[in-house]
Amino acid sequence: MGALTIGIAGAGVLGRLLAWRLSRAGHAVTVFDPAPGPHAPAPGSLHTPVVPHAAGFTAAGMLSPLAELDNAGPEVARLGWRSLTLWREVAAALEPESAGHPLFAQQGSLMVAHGSDTGAAQRVLARLHAASTPADNWPVPRALNRDELTTLEPALAPGLRAWLLPQEAQLLPREMLVALATRSDNVWWCWGESAVRVEPGVIHLAGEPAQHFDLAIDTRGVGARGALGGEAAAVRGVRGEVIWLHAPELQLQRPVRLLHPRHRVYIVPRPGDMVMIGATEIESEDRSPVSLRSAVELMSAAHSVLPPLAEARIVHMESNLRPALPDNAPHTHAEPGLLRINGLFRHGWLLAPALVQDALQSLNLEATHV
Repeated sequence: MGALTIGIAGAGVLGRLLAWRLSRAGHAVTVFDPAPGPHAPAPGSLHTPVVPHAAGFTAAGMLSPLAELDNAGPEVARLGWRSLTLWREVAAALEPESAGHPLFAQQGSLMVAHGSDTGAAQRVLARLHAASTPADNWPVPRALNRDELTTLEPALAPGLRAWLLPQEAQLLPREMLVALATRSDNVWWCWGESAVRVEPGVIHLAGEPAQHFDLAIDTRGVGARGALGGEAAAVRGVRGEVIWLHAPELQLQRPVRLLHPRHRVYIVPRPGDMVMIGATEIESEDRSPVSLRSAVELMSAAHSVLPPLAEARIVHMESNLRPALPDNAPHTHAEPGLLRINGLFRHGWLLAPALVQDALQSLNLEATHV
C-alpha cells in the first residue's frame, strides 16, 4: 500500500503512538486535539482548575501485565506482555534519553501485602496461575523472604509479604508523550482543534470545514462519547486521583503494588527523588481536585509499606478521567476509511502498543516491528 493521508482525532497515548508509527511508515499524518500543545498543563487548583488533558499524562506508567490480573482478564495480560517488548523498541527509537533518564526501565515490580491481608494476595496469585497457559510462558512470581526483600528494597517495612514479578517494567509517561509528539517527522499537529465527529475518511472540527483523509482515526477517549452511537455512546469517564511526593531520603528502585482488600495502591519512583502514589478508581466524571479522603487513604497506605515517606513533601495532586466501556475492556473497530480504538480504562499505557500493532496490521499499513 502506498503513502496515505491520515487524520487522527485525539492526541493521547494512542493518538501520539499511532501518529509516530504511521509517519515512520511514510504516511502523511495530521493530528487534531483541543490541548494547547504537546506538554501536560500545569497543575490546577480549586479556583483555577486544570484544562482537561490526556489521561496518559496523569498515569504512573507501570507496565505490569501480571499484577493487573488482580482486576483484568487474561487477554489484558497477554496484550500487556506483548507491549513490554514494543515499548522497549519505541523508547530505543526515541533516544537520546529524556534529561538523562531512560524512558523505559525493566527491573521487575513488587507485590506486597501486610500479614493480615495475605488472603487478598493469595487470591491475586491464584488468578495469575489460573489465567496462565503453557503458551503464555509468563514468568512465575517469586516469593521473597525477609532478607531477600531487604536486599532488594531496603526502604520497605519489615514484616511484609512480598513477591517479585520479574520482567515487568515502567516508563516515564509525560516524557514519553512529549517525545512521541516532538520527534515525529511528517506529522502536522493541530493543537487547539476539537474534533466533534469522525466518519470514514472525514474528521469534523468545531466551527471549521470538514477535513478529508484516506483514513480517519478516532482515539478521543471520553471525548468520543455519543459521537455516532454504539460503543462510542457508551464511553464513560472513571475518575482517578494520584499524588506526587518529593522524597529525597527514600531509596526505591522499582514499582511497588500494595495488595489490599479495598485499595489498589501503587508507589512508583520517578526521577528527581520524586514518588508517585496512585490511584483511586471512582465511578464519577468529576474533574475537580483530589478529595481529602482519597489523599489520606492513598498516602496512609503508601506510608504503611514505606516508612521513610513520613518526611516526604507533597508536591501536587491531580485527577483525571480514564475512558471505559461497559465491560471495562478495550474495543477496536475498523472499516474502510475509519479506525476507532477506545475503552482502555486503567490500562492505556499497558495495552496501547499491542492494540496499535494489531489495528495497523489488520489495515495492512505497516510491518510487524516498530
